[in-house]
Order: sequence, then C-alpha cells, then structure tokens
Amino acid sequence: MTKAFAARFSFALIFGATLLAVSLTAAVAKAQNQLYNPIPMPPSNEVSDTLTDKDIPIEKGGFARDYVINLTAEDQVAIDLSSESFDSIVTLLAADGSTVGENDDGPDGSTNSLLFTRITEAGKYIIRVRAFGATGGGAFKLKVTRLKPV
Repeated sequence: MTKAFAARFSFALIFGATLLAVSLTAAVAKAQNQLYNPIPMPPSNEVSDTLTDKDIPIEKGGFARDYVINLTAEDQVAIDLSSESFDSIVTLLAADGSTVGENDDGPDGSTNSLLFTRITEAGKYIIRVRAFGATGGGAFKLKVTRLKPV
C-alpha cells in the first residue's frame, strides 16, 4: 500500500508541477507581449493623442509613444508631428531598431517636427513621438503623408 501511495503522490507532484510550469510560461509570454506593443497607425494615417509619463521611458529621460506603420520600397513620406504642449521630436525607426530619420524642429521655425524621407526597404516601421527634454508631454497630432513623385 505504501508503494501505491508513493506512486500516486509522485504522479500528483509531477502533474501539478507540469501544470504550474505551463501556466507560468504562458503568463510570462503574455507579460512580454504587453511590455512593448506599438500602436498601429490607423488607415487615415492621422492620430490625435497624448504623451504621458505612462508611455515608454527613454534613455535620455522623458517618455515616448510608438506607432507601427507598413511602408513599401520607394515610398516617400512626410511625417508631421505637432503639439502646443511640448517641443516635439519625431523619429522613424526600421524593424531592426536603426534610425531611418529624425527631426526636432520643423522648417517653419516652430518646435513642431516635420520629417521627410524615402523608404528603401518594404516593411514595418516605428514612428516614435517624444518631447525634447525629460519633462515634456501633453496632446499632439501625428500625420503621415505618402508623397507622390512629380
């Protein structure tokens, strides 16, 4: 009877440990997916949003909000970021995290950002919205325009 009890007890321990391991693995995977999940750009390619201290902390201090967009090779894009609340910086990042382009102040002399770039490789890109300095935040508008060659 002792051997039968030990066998059942061992089975229960192994079965329980396996269930726990599977549950923990699923929970960790879910948490990792929630850690970084850029916001998809809507079909209109325009966003009105707010940059807050709940967004992505960045190495220079402050916070960033990321949007993912699909671009095709030879796209020429203008990325316009404007805010009356903070001095904006817009960055376009490739899928590998490298910087494709960045703009701090637009050509009109304001603290809004306007980035023009030509895409050489089709894929997913990240548009990063952030404030100049560590304490900026507030409402902003982001617009992506695909320019047509003349």
